Order: sequence, then structure tokens, then C-alpha cells
Amino acid sequence: MSGTVLVALRGASFAYEDGPPVLSGLDFEVREGRALALLGRNGSGKTTLMRLLSGGLRPDGGELTVEGRPVRYHRKGLTALRTTVQLVVQDPDDQLFAASVGQDVSFGPLNLGLPDAEVRARVAEALAALDIAALADRPTHLLSYGQRKRTAIAGAVAMRPRVLVLDEPTAGLDPDGQERLLATLDGLRENGTTVVMATHDVDLALRWADDAALLTPSGAHTGPAADMLARTDLLTTAGLRLPWGVAVGRLLRARGLLAGGAANPRTPEELAALQVL
Repeated sequence: MSGTVLVALRGASFAYEDGPPVLSGLDFEVREGRALALLGRNGSGKTTLMRLLSGGLRPDGGELTVEGRPVRYHRKGLTALRTTVQLVVQDPDDQLFAASVGQDVSFGPLNLGLPDAEVRARVAEALAALDIAALADRPTHLLSYGQRKRTAIAGAVAMRPRVLVLDEPTAGLDPDGQERLLATLDGLRENGTTVVMATHDVDLALRWADDAALLTPSGAHTGPAADMLARTDLLTTAGLRLPWGVAVGRLLRARGLLAGGAANPRTPEELAALQVL
């Protein structure tokens, strides 16, 4: 896979107190500029992995590195990590706490001790990136679910991380809300942010991601999304179904309607535009 390794877990293990190991000897990489989908069954350790990447948890064994340098779990080291990696959890209500949207988004930059002018600039930039500038003064308790999602992501974006880790960001959104969020993520990527998205939606992963990581009992298996999401063996082990586009591509090939080397359609629109044999 192309791209510089920005953040990596090397031989990482973790268990919660009095519990069995959640992850054991895990190797996992986030490469610069690659949209990465993280998939696995419930209880496979996706949330734990994301919290390890962002410094919310510390591995019991192994290490977390940023550009090859081990992370140090003191105040200075964690501050440096959080300017590189930001995690947005699945439920925005677990992340929002300030009275207004603008105040909530400003919390991270203020904690970095930045000058007021820099904080205001970052807040304005993040609100614009998430298309919620008009909500800056809106009380957070009056926001819709989709607006709360965007506000939580804006708070992370205001930290200007190089890696943005999102836990099920499209969950609970209607189709229009999902499309708008995906367009926003595309804009963030175009501006240099590497995005990692945990999702159960294999069709979304196939459509959106450059790479896919399937979390199984034997570890994380990562590669180009089109290849990994066609691996029936790994999908079964990860508790996932075959993506719609892969199944359609196989059917077309079996009927002699699609060349062997042609890419599978990722969306209904791509299927409609497909030039079959």
C-alpha cells in the first residue's frame, strides 16, 4: 500500500480490568492520504483499537508510534498525539458538553493554550468545513442529531489533526444526511486530513474507502478495499456479509457480461453506467 505510515500500533495488546484480552499482538497502520475503513463484528475490538490510536487507552503490551516514534504517555506526549490524531465517538452526546456550538468547538484549541485570534480562526475554519457556520451560537441541546454529529466532528477538526478517526459516523443519519457527511469527509481529505472510519456497512466501505481493515480473531487484515471486501473467508470470520457491488460483479462475470479484469460496480449508479460485454 502507498502512503507514509503516520500512526501505527506494533504488537499491541489490551485487556480491560478483570476481563479477557480484547486485542493481542495487534499490528495496525494508518497511512497518510488513504481513506481507511475499519470493519469487524461487535466485540471484535474496533472501539478499543480506535481509543488506543487516539491515546484514550494505553496498550498493555506493544507500542503506539507516530511517524515511527513511540508515543510517551505524559502530558506533553499526549498533547502532541492529540494534535495528530483525533477520535470522534459514535454518539455525539458523549462528546458535546458546552452551551453553544461555537463554545464546544473552541474547547480543544483553548486547551492547547492558543491565542484567542488563533482559536477564533480554527473555530471558524472547522464550522465552515462541516457546513454549520450558521449554527455557531445555537445551543447544543437544540441541535438535530445530524447537527450534533457535525458539531462533534467540527470539535475534532478544530484541532487540525493529521488523522481523524470516526466511530460509525453515518449511524443514525438519513440518506441525505449520510451523503452530506460523506461529501464533507471528502472535503477534509482534499485538504490533507487522513480519515479512518469504523463501520458495519460493507457497501459504504467499498464505495468510500481506499483501504479496508478487517478485524478478526487472528488480527487485522488490511489492504485495498476492493480486494479485502471480496475476501469471503475474511468477511465470514469478521462477521460481515459480501458487499452488494462484489456480489453483482460476480454474477455479471458468471453470466459472461463483465470482463474478468473489470472493477466491480460500487454503487447502483456505477452499475447503470457499466459497459457490459
